[in-house]
Amino acid sequence: MQEITKIVITGGPCAGKTTAMSRIQNEFSQIGYAVLFIPETATELIGGGVAPWTCGTNAQYQECQLLLQIEKEKIFEKAAKAMSAEKVLIVCDRGILDNKAYMTEEEFADVVSRAEGNEVEFRDQYDAAFHLVTAAKGAEEAYTLANNAARTETPEQAAEVDDRLISAWTGHPHLRVIDNATGFDEKMYRLVAEIASFLGEPEPLEIERKYLVRYPDISWLESLPNCQRVEIIQTYLHSANDDEVRVRQRGMDGNYVYYKTTKRRISGLKRIELEKRLTKEEYLASLMDADTTKRQIRKTRYCLMQDGRYIEIDLYPFWKDKAILEIELSSEDDEIVLPEGIELIREVTEDDEYKNANLAKI
Repeated sequence: MQEITKIVITGGPCAGKTTAMSRIQNEFSQIGYAVLFIPETATELIGGGVAPWTCGTNAQYQECQLLLQIEKEKIFEKAAKAMSAEKVLIVCDRGILDNKAYMTEEEFADVVSRAEGNEVEFRDQYDAAFHLVTAAKGAEEAYTLANNAARTETPEQAAEVDDRLISAWTGHPHLRVIDNATGFDEKMYRLVAEIASFLGEPEPLEIERKYLVRYPDISWLESLPNCQRVEIIQTYLHSANDDEVRVRQRGMDGNYVYYKTTKRRISGLKRIELEKRLTKEEYLASLMDADTTKRQIRKTRYCLMQDGRYIEIDLYPFWKDKAILEIELSSEDDEIVLPEGIELIREVTEDDEYKNANLAKI
């Protein structure tokens, strides 16, 4: 079976995307991937004379950019399917949700509607999103406009754009932020390592810590600029062995995407995790194999970014005084800092009582 994975490399101005593309090509072609790159659409359009300042309005320009991005991705996906390679990695130099950072919420909703789609589908069609933080945040001495004629932002503007881009992609199930805490070479290494980990080279590992916290202030959460609400329905399926198999409906406002996940634990914090995107029809068919000894889990998830860490807070309808907070890590030694507005009860990473599979027991 051919495996086609589509990822996004996004980030603020002067973040290192050009170098990142070269590193990705070198690293992953060496381990058997056919690597395809979809060029940055904004650079193509602006270089050709189509820009926010040449179109009637910024929203009209952003619609042109979004529509071209959609068509380019369709072509690359079609080409990937025609290839003989067993593993194909499609790398998008920015994705559809990048447009959101340059529009108001109302403008983006209108453009998405006219493109006959919705935000959840456009965001979550990518298997993973990797955000490179602009040099204007933490590596100011390296910030330059010299290597991209389409770039016009001052360092202050670049930092603002970077924040808006992170906010735009927040809510994606596999978002990683690569900051400037290390030198540039190490930054590129960390990006490649994150992609390799996601792809499962040599195996897909998930490292996370889980905390029981006091029920948060919802109005405070929803006021945060980098916080996104997601509705989740999770159903456990029968399994012939000790694997945990589930299907999940994930999205908001009536727009959903569907996944099937198989998990196998190999140590206290590490587990093998295989995930497959499903069509709505495949998802509905899989529900016929639901494990009726377990209830369907419904929860509201708030996704937010803090200091480069992706944090998920799950609220369950049967709890009014507590919630579950999870942080995904790249290393078991990573330092954990919870958001200031969250009150910790205790860590429950290895406490089976608070695992979804246990919460689902009738």
